[in-house]
Amino acid sequence: MIKNKLVLLTILTCLIGAVETRDLPNFSDLAEEASPAVVNITSSRTVKNRNSYGRGFGDPRYDEFFERFFGQQPRPSVPRENTRPVTSTGSGFIISADGYLLTNNHVVEDADEITVSLGDRREYKAEVIGADERSDVALLKIEAENLPVLKIGRSKDLRVGEWVVAIGSPFQLRFSVTSGIVSAKGRSIPNGSDSTYVPFIQTDVAINPGNSGGPLFNLEGEVIGINSQIYTRSGGYMGVSFSIPIDYAMDVADQLKENGYVARGWLGVSIQEITSELAEALDMDVPKGALISQIVEDSPAEKSGLKEEDVILFFDGEEIFYSSDLPLTVGAIRPDSEVNAMVLRDGKKKTIKVTVGELPKDPELAFNDTEKNILGLVVNNQTNTEDRNFLEGVLVSQVDPQGIAYRSGIRTGDIIYSLARIKVKNVAEFKDILSELDTERNTTIGVARNGNKRILSLNLSK
Repeated sequence: MIKNKLVLLTILTCLIGAVETRDLPNFSDLAEEASPAVVNITSSRTVKNRNSYGRGFGDPRYDEFFERFFGQQPRPSVPRENTRPVTSTGSGFIISADGYLLTNNHVVEDADEITVSLGDRREYKAEVIGADERSDVALLKIEAENLPVLKIGRSKDLRVGEWVVAIGSPFQLRFSVTSGIVSAKGRSIPNGSDSTYVPFIQTDVAINPGNSGGPLFNLEGEVIGINSQIYTRSGGYMGVSFSIPIDYAMDVADQLKENGYVARGWLGVSIQEITSELAEALDMDVPKGALISQIVEDSPAEKSGLKEEDVILFFDGEEIFYSSDLPLTVGAIRPDSEVNAMVLRDGKKKTIKVTVGELPKDPELAFNDTEKNILGLVVNNQTNTEDRNFLEGVLVSQVDPQGIAYRSGIRTGDIIYSLARIKVKNVAEFKDILSELDTERNTTIGVARNGNKRILSLNLSK
């Protein structure tokens, strides 16, 4: 009797396991069919090093070694410059049989030579047809015919929770397959870069160095994104990955192929998030929309009649729920297009016609840095250089009360003149320094308030 029960239990367990297995997706066919059109990209460039004395490799330890064994030697007064090759790898995928392919801009940026390797071990030298730093998309061309091509899907049809698959070459492990689900859509990454114009797809697919530029697939085997960035505190995968939507990337590629550059819509405003306190002050039931805090002179916003303290609720029919939604929406509109903007002004809704301009090539002119960065603040370039008390640096225009900067003592109106002991002159320099910070260590920030300088500590690990 007991034996029969055990047999029955075993059968039921196997049946349940079989049902559960059938419910799980199988990526084998997808990987087999798609892999031939996924490529490995190796880029090489030459960088210059300054060796102060041409003897100790610029390292005091080596200088000490030489002096110990060879004595104090006269040192040249002019630093010597030498060069060294740097090689980096990434991924990409073929979009046309005659050799056009897509990857990330950062994979091939400043490269002297680019080599594309196919799954069948064929190798080709690649030419950069065009690259767009703001979207991190690059269009390459290799001289070949009858190449395998991936099917291009529609990223707008993606649903949160849907299974997705990535193929790439993490850590030079070529043609590795990983899977996960779509965690969110239309993400704006507040990292101080120009990526505020990209509506990222967030997934939990394992993405690591070397995956950049590779394709993200739906279960139909269609490309729906380009794997671009990860959020990490360790340098490796931590469960949060970001991909450029393929609809967006293909539009960029078409413009690069046709014009050599990408034209984006531009409004010319500095915006901020609507907090609960601001919503109450503005007689809003729900804290949503983008609050205009500053308008660029002679910009499309000014010409259309938009005003400071207007709250943009809808733009071109798209709801602006978070302030980060506005740059994404405006940037996707072709310049010279006339659209409607619904704003809240003095407690009343108002529709304003706006002729969208073209985003300036200089990001500082476009107020691109309206999104809070990892410090939880927004900075702008200073304009009043005639003040005799003028201090070189960037002006803090917004501070998140819950952010790192606020906890460190930084407030709106402060001037940041140094970061990590490096002088800051403008927004571009501030962004560059910020992007290189080690988030596992504390660092310093130089702040001036009412003409008084202070050095504060930034705890980046919190």
